[in-house]
Amino acid sequence: MTIQRTTLIRPLVAVAMVTVSTLAAVAQKAPVPTRVRGTIESVSGDTMQVKSRSGEDVKLRIAPDVSVSGITKISLADIKVGSFVGATTVPGPDGGQNAVEVHVFPESMRGTGEGSRPYDLKPNSSMTNATVSESVVGNDGHTLLVKYKDGEKKVFVPDNTPVVTFVPGDKGELKPGAKVIAFMKQLPDGSFETNRVSVGLNGLTPPM
Repeated sequence: MTIQRTTLIRPLVAVAMVTVSTLAAVAQKAPVPTRVRGTIESVSGDTMQVKSRSGEDVKLRIAPDVSVSGITKISLADIKVGSFVGATTVPGPDGGQNAVEVHVFPESMRGTGEGSRPYDLKPNSSMTNATVSESVVGNDGHTLLVKYKDGEKKVFVPDNTPVVTFVPGDKGELKPGAKVIAFMKQLPDGSFETNRVSVGLNGLTPPM
């Protein structure tokens, strides 16, 4: 009886070890990136090569229906009560939220991605897309109270914070030297495609 139990247990242990190893491999697999920030190095037909900010070369197929938005600089004073904004924030030393960039959406984009969620621009950063309900001007910046459907957040925007907005763009903006944020998906063959690109105008590097 003891021999039979040992004979049965060994295959079960082996199966369990294989299962655990497989699960560990799946857990350790790097997530597929959803965006690349960088500089266009070349464009050939429906393909563009982007050098990411971290130095990686990323080849992207440009979707036939690609949407291109221009990004242009505006001033902190252009953020008004009622503006629908996106703010990338990091925790401040006082426990509050400090903005590292703010983008003001045009009225046609009101409601885009409304809410607050973790973001990948900086460690511990978050992205909040919301409506400005209060704006208090201080000596070294503005304090904004922004409200979204599930809550609200107080954001301090220092005077030197990059503030930008979106303007209409076209595929002609996708040229070598342009600074872009390309949103991408992985195709079944393992390659990447982008159907939405934000491009900095006049040499601007999109801050988000």
